Amino acid sequence: MATRATLAAADVAAAMVVYRDALRHHQQAINRLNVYPVPDGDTGTNMALTLDAVVSELEVLDEGAGMPEVCSAVSHGSLMGARGNSGVILSQLLRGMAERFGACSTADPASVAQALVTASELAQQAVVRPVEGTILTVARAAGEGAVEGLDRGGSLVAVVEAAREAAADALARTPSMLDALARAGVVDAGGTGYLLFLDALACVVDGRPVPEPPPLEAMGPTGSPVADGDGWERGQLSGAGVAGLRYEVMYLLDAPDDTIPDFKEVWAGLGDSIVVVGGDGLWNCHIHTDDIGAAIEAALDAGRPRDIRVTDLLEQVEEERWVREGAGLSIEEPPGPAPATSVVAVVAGEGIGRIFRSLGVHHMVHGGQSMNPSTAEILAAVEATGSRQVIVLPNNKNIVPVAEQVDALTDLEVRVVPTGSTVEGFAALLAYDPGSDLEHNVAAMKASGARVLPAEVTQAVRAAQTEAGPVAEGDWIGVSRGAVVSVADSPAAAAFALLDRILTDEHELVTLIEGEGATPADTRRITAWLHDEHADVATEVHRGGQPLYPYLFGIE
Repeated sequence: MATRATLAAADVAAAMVVYRDALRHHQQAINRLNVYPVPDGDTGTNMALTLDAVVSELEVLDEGAGMPEVCSAVSHGSLMGARGNSGVILSQLLRGMAERFGACSTADPASVAQALVTASELAQQAVVRPVEGTILTVARAAGEGAVEGLDRGGSLVAVVEAAREAAADALARTPSMLDALARAGVVDAGGTGYLLFLDALACVVDGRPVPEPPPLEAMGPTGSPVADGDGWERGQLSGAGVAGLRYEVMYLLDAPDDTIPDFKEVWAGLGDSIVVVGGDGLWNCHIHTDDIGAAIEAALDAGRPRDIRVTDLLEQVEEERWVREGAGLSIEEPPGPAPATSVVAVVAGEGIGRIFRSLGVHHMVHGGQSMNPSTAEILAAVEATGSRQVIVLPNNKNIVPVAEQVDALTDLEVRVVPTGSTVEGFAALLAYDPGSDLEHNVAAMKASGARVLPAEVTQAVRAAQTEAGPVAEGDWIGVSRGAVVSVADSPAAAAFALLDRILTDEHELVTLIEGEGATPADTRRITAWLHDEHADVATEVHRGGQPLYPYLFGIE
């Protein structure tokens, strides 16, 4: 490959494709750097998904598209496709570069240096409370290094090399800037992902190969065992930890640009890790907060929020693999005419879907906590029921706010029974009467669902300190209402300790749902333990097939 003296539009597009491929290749290694780590939508995953959206925008351009068209695609794709805090910050970095490149037909060394500086400045401005030792530090160093390379009379290759060298040096120093990184013995995950962009740029400019990812076995575990995503922002950007703000709220906001300063001020009083990026009437907004409602309501004063995503940072579960691999639901739609009131449920696992079907659910939406279905997906299921009145069971706290948007988007009457877990959804359906009216069903189903105490057993993905004591990677943990209640060396032992802590004399029934990783032997041990220790409590066992959680419990 010939060395480039300037960057043409095709080179910018090629760099995005190389960067997307590099992020995919390094995805798991970057995820392992999170200081609040999880088996889910971590920094590497979110950055890669953001670049997927960019490349998708580029793929629909006409052959021979010029720099303005390419840069517009990069800017729009990164804004619309940004996932998690790291994805939002990355989108602002890419938008900053696109803004500079879009003003010229080809980008010379000076344009490249200034683009990296502009990218850093815009990203810094987007973060309400920036912290050193994050991707922002690495991006600023890249811009400064590029300018130094340009001042030395450098060529395009020299400018890119200088930017990468400065960024790599800053990345290596991030543990000295953040105690969370120092304690974990890792560098910043977001900064690591951004460094790959400079590697991709060097590949396009000079043909040098993108570095291979380090072996995962050489990367030590860090952080919390509770499933969560995009960990760098919690431990680093906002300074929050496991005991910090509970929910991540993201949405696109259609609003006039002059309303955004006031919007940011309102959000500054609601939470942390605040990033608001965009312009020209469209903004991508991200916050960590304990008040989901207020975070969404703030948008209504500025404009119209859409594509709302809410993630429980303490209880997040990975269903991404299940959804992406197409495990899906192979259950046929119910025959016969639609009832007066239909139910739409969000489900994760084929067995769980069958149970919901047996309890009268008319249509189902695939997804769960980490793979939250969109408002559009829930709306489509609602309108496919054929009923004029529809009840939605989100079966996850994260999905409740999204489901509550549906009623305003359709002529049908839609109500949400805010079930926070699968077992609450099952309990709510025990009161469902398809021939009854909407409001009667909603009241009865809410009361029935509220009588259930949910709990689950899962495996710790990394070491951490929890309410139940220290947890090592690979330990089995019992969780209820967001708290780690038990720690053990087997699923059955974790279940024993969990149930022993939360079962009381008032409880009469334990519903056990087997997921992936459950074994007949462990299930027998758990049911035998319940019989021996709580002889007055009845037990029901169902096969759910949900990922990551071998056992879900509903206690009534």
